[in-house]
Amino acid sequence: MAVRIPKVVVVGSAYVDIAIKCDVFPGAGETVGGSGLTCLPGGPGVNSSVQAALCGCETYFIGKVGDDLFGRMTLGALDEKGVNTEYVYTAQAISSGAVVTMVDSIGENSSCLSEGANRALSVDEVGCATVEQLIGSADVCLICGDVPVESICTIIKLAKVYNTKTILQTKLNARPVAEIGSLNWPGEFFFVDVLIPDFHDVANISEPGTGDSHKLKFVASEMVARGIGCVLVRMGSRGCFLVDRAGATLVEGFEGEKFDQGVGGDAFAGALAAACGSGDEPKRAVRFAQAADALTAGKFGSIDALPSKREIIELLQKSSD
Repeated sequence: MAVRIPKVVVVGSAYVDIAIKCDVFPGAGETVGGSGLTCLPGGPGVNSSVQAALCGCETYFIGKVGDDLFGRMTLGALDEKGVNTEYVYTAQAISSGAVVTMVDSIGENSSCLSEGANRALSVDEVGCATVEQLIGSADVCLICGDVPVESICTIIKLAKVYNTKTILQTKLNARPVAEIGSLNWPGEFFFVDVLIPDFHDVANISEPGTGDSHKLKFVASEMVARGIGCVLVRMGSRGCFLVDRAGATLVEGFEGEKFDQGVGGDAFAGALAAACGSGDEPKRAVRFAQAADALTAGKFGSIDALPSKREIIELLQKSSD
């Protein structure tokens, strides 16, 4: 019997990351020497879609790039990794998204981001008949919450109509974190099946520790009470809390796993979508996603750092010994 291939749709941003190493960051008006210049396509949408494809899924990316060299570079990289780019739109008068990053001698980085064409992904583009058919036929739709909110809401509503499982990866900007009522989110966000909140920019939560776990679980429980099916609170090497209506379950992490460093968060989301599309139960899917995340630790943050399905399975087998 032929093995069924999961169909995953990823909606999100595309950036070209221009990175250079330097001993120290330059001050105002200062120029410092640098080395190791790289220029690679990436961004949450691109990275997650490549990870899903590496996990053996039939993967489609919905996004927007500029009609420029960076846009063509991104499309070429996606094609090379086996991601369908039929639904990647081109903006004629806006450049592709770009991130300029400097990395100093101790590994700290400083970046400047230009959203470019990502901010122009419109409701008409994501809500057209062909995209609706695509979402209706998919097993999973992964939405990386860094495209226009109106477009995200349109995708969520379409997925709801066709009963397509939805995963939303987005930033949580409540300050302090326990004030769930301060979240300025549209109601559609609470329709999703799985939420992966990014706590990285929340006050006092850059690397969640033991003392933070209680309030993070409280926030996740509040989200579930408001309609979200399941919330995944990533805690780096300490694991991931899976919070749903049955309570909170800690899925153990892997040594060396980081909290949203490099492409780790995108690897997690893409692998999770692949596992959910394959029909894995939640805890098993989270464990698979954590293995993908752990395998990116210590690697340069690009699509070439993303692991294959074989590598993920090998790590899972080793950890079960």
